[in-house]
Formats: sequence, structure tokens, C-alpha cells
Amino acid sequence: MMEVFRKLQKVSTTDISVLITGETGTGKELIAREIHRRSNRSTGPFIVINCGAIPENLIESELFGHVKGAFTGAIASRPGKFQVADKGTLFLDEIGELPLNLQVKLLRALQERIVFRVGDSRPEKVDIRVVAATNRVLEEEIRTGRFREDLYYRLNVVNVWLPPLRERGDDVLIIAKALLSKYADELKSTVQGFTPQALAAIKKYPWPGNIRQVENRIKKALVLCERSLLGPEDLDLGETGDTPILPLEKAKEEFQRKYVLEVLERNNGNRTQTARDLGVDPRTIFRYLEREQNPIPVGGGHVDK
Repeated sequence: MMEVFRKLQKVSTTDISVLITGETGTGKELIAREIHRRSNRSTGPFIVINCGAIPENLIESELFGHVKGAFTGAIASRPGKFQVADKGTLFLDEIGELPLNLQVKLLRALQERIVFRVGDSRPEKVDIRVVAATNRVLEEEIRTGRFREDLYYRLNVVNVWLPPLRERGDDVLIIAKALLSKYADELKSTVQGFTPQALAAIKKYPWPGNIRQVENRIKKALVLCERSLLGPEDLDLGETGDTPILPLEKAKEEFQRKYVLEVLERNNGNRTQTARDLGVDPRTIFRYLEREQNPIPVGGGHVDK
């Protein structure tokens, strides 16, 4: 993380394009905001657009704006994120989700700093700094033809990679304590800290959802816990002792179940996206959810199909 901060300090004072990479939940938007805060554009706007959260037929309008009558429902002219971000920073989150046809138009806008609203032929100049982020491996996306190589090099002038939480040692404990302090005040909770067992469990757990997952677990625990200290069970981390040895098939099934639920949590409950990420049919996700809600009784009792 010290290397991340050193690089951030160097790039912030320039207008150079930055690509922030790392797993979901590692804090890519926070780094983008910090780049803006330290830049010469700090008094200008910081505009965020999530390229994976907008329907494909609306992305161009969101990016570049549209004129009245450009399409059904365009009852008035409206600027896009490029125009709104003028004199500031435009943060393109989940850039790996952008459709190929929009990648071409984005590349042109970045190269020329000129945009065209949907339905208009008049160019508009924009003065922006672009910071992009993705949790995808864009080099692999390029090899498979899902991402343009020229756009990649335009965005990735400087790369800032955020390490996953499991590789950051005791950072997880510092982050957990900071989040507890922040949300205990916001949620008016009487919780004052963690038990030693909870701290051991927090450090031991791999946190596949990274900081976002820690945040979600702590907020849930603060709402439900009635004690002054959070224990492992409040954070859904269970016991901290050695796990029992299971038969291989049961261990495989248990790992798959936990992994599916972790990915589902990382995707904020989006089953379709989870199925896509895992390369399985969406019905598989439903089956795991049904098992979670209706677990098979211990001891092998008969369950009707």
C-alpha cells in the first residue's frame, strides 16, 4: 500500500490517465477520489459513471448527452457525464463492462477531447481528466476480443494496482476498527469494539469481497448485536479453532456452497451476474440458495425432492 500511495502522490498533480485495477471491494473509487482531491482540478467536479450498471442502449447518452427528440423519451436536451465533468475528473468505473461499439466512441473522445451528443452533429470541447477502474484482467479481455487494445493503452498510461485485503497483513484489523467506529456512531450502536476471538477470526478469514465485505459484515453486526463487543459469531465468522476433517466430496460441496454465497455477496445479491462470473447456469445459483434456506438435517434425514 505504501507503493500505491507513492504512485498516487506522483500522478495526482498531472493530467495523465490512470487505470486502477484490483479485485472488487479493494477501494478503487476511494483511490480515484484521492487522485482528484490532490490534483489541480480539486475545485472542479468529480463525476462517476459505472459502465456496468447502465443499460447498453443508454450508455452513449449517459456519457455524451443527447438532444431533444434524439430517441423516444428524449423530451429535452441533456448533457452527458463528459460535459458535466468539464474542468474536473471523470471516473469510469468498471470500464471492462463497456460494450465494444461504445469503446470506439470513448477512444475518440479521449483522443480529441471532443464529444457529440446523441442526435447532434455539433462537436463540444471538454476539459477533463480521466481515471478508469476495473476488476477484470483487461489483457485477457483484449486476447478474447472483448476490449480494444488501443483504448487500453489510452487509459492505462499509469496503472495503480490495489492488492486484495488478504495480502495486506494487519491492515484488515485497522480497517475493521475504523469501520466499527464510523458505523457505530451512524447507526447509534452501543458496541464499543471486538472480542479477542473476533479479531483473530477477522485476521484469519480471507475476505474474498475485500473491504466492502468487511464493511457489510460490521454494519449487519452493529444492527443485530446486543452486547458491547462483537464476537466471531456476530460477523458470521464462526469458531476460530481448527476446522474438522470432512470426506472429500463433502468438503468440495461445502467449499462450492460457501464460494457461491461469497460471490453472490460481492455482487450485492445479483444472481445473474454471479452466474456469469462463475460460468454456470443461473439455476445453479438458485439451487445453492435453496439449500442455504432449507439445509439438509444433520444425520442424513430423508428429504423429499
